[in-house]
Amino acid sequence: MSLAPDLLEILVCPKCKGPLEYRTTPQEQLVCQACRLIYAVEDDIPIMLIDEAKHF
Repeated sequence: MSLAPDLLEILVCPKCKGPLEYRTTPQEQLVCQACRLIYAVEDDIPIMLIDEAKHF
């Protein structure tokens, strides 16, 4: 499954309010290039908590 296109259009990084890149491989995740954070997507639900994001 994947995130709905309507949802992807309105999601922004909760830290900088910048755009997010949606990746489906190797796992679903949303990536903020500006903050260098990766937000997980679990069961088609984006986990948009800054404290839960991983740095890359």
